[in-house]
Amino acid sequence: MAELLPQELRVLVAVAERGGFSAAAASLGLTQSAVSHSVRGSEAKLGAVLFERGRTGASPTPAGERAVGHARRILRLYEVMGAEVRGAGGAAAPAEPAGVLRIAAFRSAALHLLPPALERLTARHPGIRPEVRVVRELGAGAAGEVTAGRADLGIATLGVAQGLPPGLLSGVLVEEAYALVHPAGHPDPKALPLMDWDENCGSYTRTWWLAQDWIPRATVKAEDDAMVLTMVGRGLGMAIMPELSLREATGAVDVTGLGPEGPVRRVGYVTTPESAATLSVRALIRELRAVSG
Repeated sequence: MAELLPQELRVLVAVAERGGFSAAAASLGLTQSAVSHSVRGSEAKLGAVLFERGRTGASPTPAGERAVGHARRILRLYEVMGAEVRGAGGAAAPAEPAGVLRIAAFRSAALHLLPPALERLTARHPGIRPEVRVVRELGAGAAGEVTAGRADLGIATLGVAQGLPPGLLSGVLVEEAYALVHPAGHPDPKALPLMDWDENCGSYTRTWWLAQDWIPRATVKAEDDAMVLTMVGRGLGMAIMPELSLREATGAVDVTGLGPEGPVRRVGYVTTPESAATLSVRALIRELRAVSG
C-alpha cells in the first residue's frame, strides 16, 4: 500500500474538521478540485471510502474517522519531533520537554487532579505549554479525544464496561470512593429523592446501586456534578457522588461514607504508545503520579 504524504494527511483532517471540501480548501489555501483530488488519492491508497459526500458537505465514514484520527496523530508527531529536537540543545545537553501539550479531562479531574500536576510540570519544564480541554465523560469521553488525535493525554475513568479504545495505554492515578451526600442536618436523607447526572459512574457502579434496596430511581437529573452538589445543598435531594466531585462540598451538605463494600471509581491517564514515548507526556505522567500518590 502506498503511503500517504503529510499534505494528504492535512487535507483529510481539514475536510473532517471543516465539514466539506470547499471549506477545507479555503483553510488550506488550495482549490476545491485539489482537495477533492487529494481525498480521492488517499481513498485509493487506503482502499476505503473515507467521506460521505452530500449537498451540505462531507462527513467521515467509520473508516474515515479512523483515518482522520491516525492522520492527526501522525501530524502531531511531526510537531513533537521538531519541538524535541530543538529542545535537545548541544550535543552533551539532555533533551528538554517543550512545546504545546494537549490534555483532555472530565470536569472534576480538570479541577482537582490536573492543576497541582501542571504547576509542578511547568516549574520544572517552563518550555511546556499545556492546553487543557474539559470534555464530558460520555461515550468516547477523554479517551476518545486521544484516539481521535485531538489530545496527547486524557484523564479518564477506567474500568468502565465498554473499556478503552484499542491501542491505548493507561495507568491508574486515584481510586476514589463514592459517598452519600445530603442536605446538612437532614433527619432522614435516604427519604429524599435521588439526584444524578449523565456522567456519573458507569455500569460497574450501577451494579452496586441496583443491589441497594434503599436507593430509589433517580428522579432529578442535572447537567453536571457541580449542579447536583448545589441542588443537594438547597435541600432538593440526595446524591451518590465520587470523592473528586465532593471536594467542592460546602457546609450546606453532609457527606456519609458507604462502607467498605461501597463502589469505587478508578481515574487515570490514557495516551497512545507514540505519545507515551514523548518527553512532555512522560514528564506529565510523572507529575500526575507524584501528586496522586
